[in-house]
Amino acid sequence: MRTGIHPTYRTVVFRDAATGTLIRTRSTIATDQTVELDGETLPLVAVDTSAASHPFWTGSARVLDTAGRVEKFNARYGQRDAARHGNRAR
Repeated sequence: MRTGIHPTYRTVVFRDAATGTLIRTRSTIATDQTVELDGETLPLVAVDTSAASHPFWTGSARVLDTAGRVEKFNARYGQRDAARHGNRAR
């Protein structure tokens, strides 16, 4: 690797803004904030959503009624298209 062109890859801490969960990992992201974790002062990056607060990962995700949407579409457009073409085979 050429020297001087790559960002520094270091241990950082991501803090979930919604839950306050701290996630220690490695990244090249730049930040001015720091946090004390396990006796070390590490760079801190605040994130809006992580696996700790995202509805998909926490199990609070809503299930969409896709079957109802399909039926609604067919009721609105499906019958009109069949009547227009006279149900003829192509």
